[in-house]
Amino acid sequence: MKLLIELFLTFAKIGLFTFGGGYAMIPVVEDNCVDKKGWITHDEMMNITVIAESTPGPIAINAATYVGLRRGGLPGAIAATLGVILPSFIIIYAISMFLEDFLEIAIISNAFKGIKIGVGFLILDAGINMALKVSRDAMAVGIMAAGFGALLIVDIFSLNVSSIAILLAAGIISFAMYFIRGRRQR
Repeated sequence: MKLLIELFLTFAKIGLFTFGGGYAMIPVVEDNCVDKKGWITHDEMMNITVIAESTPGPIAINAATYVGLRRGGLPGAIAATLGVILPSFIIIYAISMFLEDFLEIAIISNAFKGIKIGVGFLILDAGINMALKVSRDAMAVGIMAAGFGALLIVDIFSLNVSSIAILLAAGIISFAMYFIRGRRQR
């Protein structure tokens, strides 16, 4: 029971104090679950990020569910998931009940402008940390650089190409290269 309460409270804190969605939460989840509590390893966090990105649902909820499942089975998954969901739900519900024009209040509007900048840095931090932890295999670095370049070109020239298509292409190329390497080694 102590573990379930700890999972709930840890993810409630993450859900309450992290703005900007799943990408902004990744470094906070990693700091709490890997560095401070040792519930999962850095490799598992990297895998969580990849799996959570490629499965339906928000990244933070998928990550909370995975960590909770690893630490406390199904009850742990439920506790962690509820912990990350409830703060946002309660806050949004309270705001919708009492303030119709919430974002038109000057101080709130300015606060959100500042939060956007902070979220950008959190996402950048998550990307840099993941890039530093990727294997130093030349093929992996090449595929990562090509994917980044493709996304940058699509963004700069406002091309109508889905980022999912680029991710799928990178995944297919990676799988093909892995398969080819495996055959050569045999």
